[in-house]
Amino acid sequence: MHPPSRQDYISISLAGQGTYNNGKQWRRQSCWRKWKRLSRLQRSLILLFLFMCGIASYPAVTEHLRGLTDGERSTESNSVLRPVFPQVLPEPVTPRPEPSSQKKLSNKRGPPILQNRLQKKGNGTVAVGEQKEEGVVSWRGAVVDADRDTEEAKEEESKDHLLANHQSGSSNQSEASLLEAVKDAFRHAWQGYKDFAWGHDELRPLSKSYSEWFGLGLTLIDALDTMWILGLKEEFEEARTWVATELTFNKNVDVNLFESTIRILGGLLSTYHLTGDTMFLDKAKDIGSRLMPAFNTPSKIPYSDVNIGKGTAHPPRWTSDSTVAEVTSIQLEFRELSRLTQDPQYQDAVAEVMKQVHTLDGKLDGLVPMFINTNNGQFTHQGIFTLGARADSYYEYLLKQWIQGGKKEDQLLQDYAQAIEGVKKNLLQKSSPNGLTFVGELSHGQFSPKMDHLVCFLPGTLALGAHHGLPADHMDLAKQLMETCYQMYTQMETGLSPEIVHFNMHEGSIRDIDVKLADRHNLLRPETVESLFYLYRFTKDHKYRDWGWNILQNFNKYTKVSSGGYTSINNVRDPDYTSPRDKMESFFLGETLKYLYLLFSDDPSLISLDEYVFNTEAHPLPIWPSTA
Repeated sequence: MHPPSRQDYISISLAGQGTYNNGKQWRRQSCWRKWKRLSRLQRSLILLFLFMCGIASYPAVTEHLRGLTDGERSTESNSVLRPVFPQVLPEPVTPRPEPSSQKKLSNKRGPPILQNRLQKKGNGTVAVGEQKEEGVVSWRGAVVDADRDTEEAKEEESKDHLLANHQSGSSNQSEASLLEAVKDAFRHAWQGYKDFAWGHDELRPLSKSYSEWFGLGLTLIDALDTMWILGLKEEFEEARTWVATELTFNKNVDVNLFESTIRILGGLLSTYHLTGDTMFLDKAKDIGSRLMPAFNTPSKIPYSDVNIGKGTAHPPRWTSDSTVAEVTSIQLEFRELSRLTQDPQYQDAVAEVMKQVHTLDGKLDGLVPMFINTNNGQFTHQGIFTLGARADSYYEYLLKQWIQGGKKEDQLLQDYAQAIEGVKKNLLQKSSPNGLTFVGELSHGQFSPKMDHLVCFLPGTLALGAHHGLPADHMDLAKQLMETCYQMYTQMETGLSPEIVHFNMHEGSIRDIDVKLADRHNLLRPETVESLFYLYRFTKDHKYRDWGWNILQNFNKYTKVSSGGYTSINNVRDPDYTSPRDKMESFFLGETLKYLYLLFSDDPSLISLDEYVFNTEAHPLPIWPSTA
């Protein structure tokens, strides 16, 4: 946005109070006579003096006037003395046409108390990075609602003072205040979803609308157990009513096997175990049975997509491959469904996948390629190894299946232990100049110092393995990688991690981390706070809690939308123009805020890690009881 043009003079107009009387006219004429009596040289010197005084006073005057509107400058230049107000993205005001696929909201959408609000509120859209908003004062990307209600403003200012007082860490705060901060963030995110996306998959907070992926209320289902764990009873009951009365899987719609398993099936199973409400188990049985056609392939390696209404399945249109992470990260959920229903078909299907992957050629020291063919059951695109996208949760589920089953399935443990040794041998390096330990990638023998934010699940998984009896050096590596993952946040100008980083390995490097322009987005991902939860739960080292607190503050500062919800952003390197993406992923409620709440809790029995194992979408499932 271009700054307004600045005039090079100051004009002051005085309202007249009538005509001058004769005395004033005489004085004015007298001054004029005296001026005329001066010589030309004298008059020139006086004018020059006045001109110089005007130039000298001009910056001070204009700076004062500018300060009347740009009041945030004093905050920036004196940040030690003043509280830092979170950057809350404004409510958009530009009218947005209703999408053709979006019908008018019916009386069935949303809790009864929301109907009038939903019908009255209009939709709007905002250009990416746009800062000009009606009723909003904007300065260098920091936005404050100018027409906020006075009481609301006072309450918000009080919260901002609390945040500012603890910018350096959470150690001086009570556990209750930390937990309440997470609840506040959840309520704000949930309010946006209720107002503008109720019953739909994902909230678009800036345009006050929604997007559909499967059309199954994805965010609502993903957030069910989070609400239960946070003790948000009113919100939970509203969501439960929608699941009981509105959620149906009898739809002619294609869903992704992996995503619907970890988010919907996992979310329903977890909520059933936490609440004991059999309605959730019935829904879980329904979606579980509808996903089974995915396994009807020549190789028994499942297709990626299932039509849950027609009972058909198929691979993506562009390939016959599935990703290794997707077909090997559905086991916890299907195994549990078999245990609850006493129907072995679910566990048998996913066990067959693990059996085949275990015996396949193409691995490197326990590391697996990223793709597998559903026709012949063989790895494809061989020679490329990563712990990031398309392979990450394979390693996570090796360990967690072993834990879930009571530590009896030795083959799973052996595959996991071998893979960790493969990581150490082939993918582990240190950066320059500060020697951060990181996990890179290997492509046909060539090492790349590229690391996805997704890899930050690994510190938590390593710590979990060490807790369950694996070698102590797993915990040592977990702590080193945890430091690296936090540096991916703290070395960015916004304090939020990008999606992908590249580490410098050359001597003489100025900074450890570089970020390419296309990789600077942040999707509100949970992996780092997930690992912080595990590290804090096992070590009680308060620095991990402090790090999580800093991350939460930066989410509030750069991704919070004033009308409700949080948004992913495009640029973590520019705190002034983060370029919001207008999307709140369901995992922000299902994972990110849940792990932050558990991180800030000192109650080890709150989802005990000796009783539960989390699926890759942060839905806790019980560790099976021992049997003779």
